[in-house]
Amino acid sequence: MPAREELPSTLRRSAKKAQETWIKAHDSAVETYGEGERAHRTAFAALKHSFEKVGDHWEPKDHKGPSDAQAARSTPEAGETAEGVDASASKEHLYGIARRLDVPGRSTMTKQQLVEAIKKANRRHTAEARR
Repeated sequence: MPAREELPSTLRRSAKKAQETWIKAHDSAVETYGEGERAHRTAFAALKHSFEKVGDHWEPKDHKGPSDAQAARSTPEAGETAEGVDASASKEHLYGIARRLDVPGRSTMTKQQLVEAIKKANRRHTAEARR
């Protein structure tokens, strides 16, 4: 199935460049691994090199590079990810994203706590956008 038809809702609400990045990576992964979860993981890993999830959509990152350990792998495996949060970003950057998402208690959080709180806020915003 063409990637454009499988485009996740968060990408449908994102910039065309993010959509094209995911589609291109997904189509390439399908040619290599076949249709399925592995192709999706690979496409998201490629997306996370240039984009980060903020709320219910993806935005360009200030710097290119993997956002978490899974995205850094050449062939991502199933398992724990930062769900599109740029976990390799500075604490200040994460604090700014948390402020935009109105995360309560952000001023006293550690970097890892900010990542977890942003993940939770992103899931909430995505669920609200689907309604």
